[in-house]
Amino acid sequence: MMPANPAHPDHLDVVIVGAGLSGIGAAVHLQRRLPGKSYAILEARGAIGGTWDLFRYPGVRSDSDMYTLGYAFKPWTDAKAIADGPSIRAYIVETARENDIERHIRFDQRLVAAHWSTPDARWTLEIAHGDETVTQTCNFLLLCSGYYSYERAYRPEWPGEADFTGTIVHPQFWPTDLATAGKRIVVIGSGATAVTLVPELARTAAHVTMLQRSPSYVVSRPSVDRFANWARRCLPAGTAYRLTRAKNILLGQLFYRLARRRPAATARRLIAMVHGEIGEVFDPVHFTPRYKPWDQRLCLVPDADLFAALRSRRASIVTGTIDHFTRGGLVLASGETLPADLVVTATGLQMEIGGGAKLFVDGAPVDVSKTLAYKGLMLSGVPNLGLTFGYTNASWTLKADLTSDYFCRLLARMDRRGARIATPRAPAGTEQAPFLDFTSGYVQRALAILPGQGTTHPWRLRQNYLADLAMLRFGRIEEPNLELR
Repeated sequence: MMPANPAHPDHLDVVIVGAGLSGIGAAVHLQRRLPGKSYAILEARGAIGGTWDLFRYPGVRSDSDMYTLGYAFKPWTDAKAIADGPSIRAYIVETARENDIERHIRFDQRLVAAHWSTPDARWTLEIAHGDETVTQTCNFLLLCSGYYSYERAYRPEWPGEADFTGTIVHPQFWPTDLATAGKRIVVIGSGATAVTLVPELARTAAHVTMLQRSPSYVVSRPSVDRFANWARRCLPAGTAYRLTRAKNILLGQLFYRLARRRPAATARRLIAMVHGEIGEVFDPVHFTPRYKPWDQRLCLVPDADLFAALRSRRASIVTGTIDHFTRGGLVLASGETLPADLVVTATGLQMEIGGGAKLFVDGAPVDVSKTLAYKGLMLSGVPNLGLTFGYTNASWTLKADLTSDYFCRLLARMDRRGARIATPRAPAGTEQAPFLDFTSGYVQRALAILPGQGTTHPWRLRQNYLADLAMLRFGRIEEPNLELR
């Protein structure tokens, strides 16, 4: 028998898992829309911020503009639209303090397992807190813990690593005392993290080489949104923020739709833009991906900083695969040698749902991979469970805001109906597809643990903010695929 947690209420209306961007936002929505609901936030770490507290590598920043990555209810007021990690964390902390959220957060408490009981219409949560396991019951469980493991990263191993006399580090676990000035650095990877690290490290390193197996689409964008700064000077802050947010949402959606309808023309344009940025050092081998635009996320280059580093030859790109490490660097399959004092393995994340917590319904374990995602935010056959999972083609918070809004509407409707249980039920024979139609390595490696999706509404993920806005904020709650009782 596990002890209850004596420091907190025995039962809550809602438990939110994660005190990052999604979890703090969910708490604000809940407080404002349903002030009578009791709730707590379980945070496995000792600080607010999630991703933006965890990642401390040089230059860490958003890969979306803050007018869409920021909350709908709290204007982003900094001059830069593409913000650094510390600024984003400060924004989340400020949001929590302004709304008196901090007193609801239980730090250093990690959800291990959640057990649903239909007769009791409640969850019983197993929570690791230091060396103890405590329990907490609640009516509704909201998983806002992101999409990857904080404890583990994707880190391939190569022959000869033990012979290497330099340092190997993964960006997710960047040492605070790591010296990079004057070093020969190889950054393995071609995604957002590598594109961020290379220009930042190149400021003081002897040289930085970005080693990629295959290229990604990279696009430059000013870190300052001139329209936003103009609007703030001429309009009330809230109005200026809403206009800028609407502008960026619409432009993002239009670009995505155009890219998917005309992939070849879009690819040619993106590659030509890079050529124009870096001039004579341009080599199409390093900037021509094997996939279509938006089969993976585009890599954002604020103020063309990566291109400036390449033009100055303080950084370079090599496309190839690693054969083995040596004492002084890496040898590629082509035979080329890359000397290095420091190797950064920007090789990706390890996807994880709900922080790795196990789910049980009436004693039976839930295999998440056998469930279907309902409206992209619940799991078929799993009662009173919410899942926040952002867009692959837009800012994470756009979907997180809509998800929180929907659950507030759902809880309010359940109260009016006198319903205690909400369970999505997929009709027999529902056609299934992978949860994410994305070719990125971290997604492909995780398909076996992700839920599926259907091919028709409401089981299909549309990756379309405007469509989801209509469905989640204004659409009907009660419909045949959602059982309320």
